[in-house]
Amino acid sequence: MSDRLPPGGIVLDADELDARWADAWRPEQVAERLNGVSAPWCVVAGWALDLFRGGQSRPHGDLEIAVPAEGFAEVRDRFPEYVCDAVGSGQIWAKAGAEALAATRQTWLRDPASGQFLFDVFRERHEGGTWICRRDESLRLPYNAIIEHTADGIPYLVPELVLLFKAKETRPKDQADFDGIVPLLSQARRDTLSGWLARVHPGHPWLARQ
Repeated sequence: MSDRLPPGGIVLDADELDARWADAWRPEQVAERLNGVSAPWCVVAGWALDLFRGGQSRPHGDLEIAVPAEGFAEVRDRFPEYVCDAVGSGQIWAKAGAEALAATRQTWLRDPASGQFLFDVFRERHEGGTWICRRDESLRLPYNAIIEHTADGIPYLVPELVLLFKAKETRPKDQADFDGIVPLLSQARRDTLSGWLARVHPGHPWLARQ
């Protein structure tokens, strides 16, 4: 992601965004289309926590997945009937070209017929098979250490990392996710989460609640 945003980005208000995400896909729909890709993709954010717990706990306004930046083209090619919009700093670049993609790290897959957004793709920094945390570049882990799978094979980001990312804003839904997931974590997972929180968000209130 570059520091300079290209011209041509548009801003949608919250109501329009909610309406255009109303038909967001579920994890199993994306997983079916991505079956067999070589890039180590995974479901992230709130849906990842529900995949970990084995059932949907609340409504989700969208579906987010992550993929190494170099593997994005392989993912995009599985959805030839849809278009990719780049997203960054509250702006959207429709049918994003190379400049917009280079300047952002998020991509929304859109149905060109209806204008509906289907799912969000994070194009993550990495070095080969090593994932690089966007909040702390010194936090680097092999992909096989951060991705787990449901019984039917849907890959998802480990809950410790999902909660680490949710810690930045701690919106009501993030707090609810924390409260619901931490009791399900082993002590080893809790210790890992505590270590990452202390490293990335020193003094965070979640550190006192594990």
